[in-house]
Amino acid sequence: MQNGKDGKIKIMVNLEFFKDKKIFITGHTGFKGTWLCKILIDIGAIVKGYALKPEEDSLFKKINLARKMDSVYGDIRNLENLKKEFNEFNPEIVIHLAAQPIVRKAYEMPVYTYETNVIGTVNILECIRTSNCVKSFLNVTTDKVYENKETDCAYRETDRLNGYDPYSNSKSCSELVTDSYKKSYFSDNRVRISTARAGNVIGGGDIAQDRIIPDCVKFAKENKDIIIRNPNSVRPYQHVLEALFAYLMIVEKQYSDERYIGNYNIGPNEENIVRTEVLVELFCNKWKNINYINQTDNGPFESNYLKLNCEEIKKRFNWNPIWNIEKTVEKIVEFEKCNKEKLEECMQKQIREYLNQ
Repeated sequence: MQNGKDGKIKIMVNLEFFKDKKIFITGHTGFKGTWLCKILIDIGAIVKGYALKPEEDSLFKKINLARKMDSVYGDIRNLENLKKEFNEFNPEIVIHLAAQPIVRKAYEMPVYTYETNVIGTVNILECIRTSNCVKSFLNVTTDKVYENKETDCAYRETDRLNGYDPYSNSKSCSELVTDSYKKSYFSDNRVRISTARAGNVIGGGDIAQDRIIPDCVKFAKENKDIIIRNPNSVRPYQHVLEALFAYLMIVEKQYSDERYIGNYNIGPNEENIVRTEVLVELFCNKWKNINYINQTDNGPFESNYLKLNCEEIKKRFNWNPIWNIEKTVEKIVEFEKCNKEKLEECMQKQIREYLNQ
């Protein structure tokens, strides 16, 4: 993004580029996947998704997005089925979102988590390796891929990859798998490959368990006090649209110019990296008439302090986040209070507002 002559921030992604492009998205039925598919469909892309069947109360189901795209329900661990669907579509662009993304679930189901997050990455890269159609691939990982030293430092893309818990570590492995395939099979850059290490993505429509914003929404709708397990955890919270438009920017730019290939941190500016208690307090203020309590449940270890240094993507793309933490929470509350029949309209409204901000 950059400042235009009128002083307004201009989006550094050409949305017209995606019109009529064939885009394959894994994990399309999830929270981020639904928002991403909605953006791409509305700007005229031809989208095919491959993911597990969504829950009945998922955002994907609520807005019935399957009616507007080729939506296939399948397991990313099943290479044969994935390759069949992939080859039938022959995409130009692939965005890999499919994952088991919950830290606590990963402690309970480490084998499933590693199979999904590591072998799933191998499988989608195998589809790309054995085809000749893909020009741009983005693997979306996480801010948790780094060896966390629990200090005030902000991690750079060159820092050591060594996630602590099974989820974080599986995503570190996914990064290494991607790098190996890039060097072993795509050193000629016939397929432009990047990874995106996004901070904690929050927004309307997320229903995942053991995530702070879905918990806030659940308690608020039940008129109960919100329970915060880790009030002092510092996280780079950002609105889902910040991350998604950064993904699209990377995909578009590297498609035409291999100089944009890389590994990128995507997160908020320093002043918007906050403690979880600050996030929840903002939520309560925006929601009105709701309170919170700090109450640990002695759950498994999760990192207390996590910050990202995003200078690389800012320098390479002239990118900067648009919505601060207060605006982000305001948009979440607005969405969650939206009439059920108007959720898709609310998504469109927030996307337009973000682009015109």
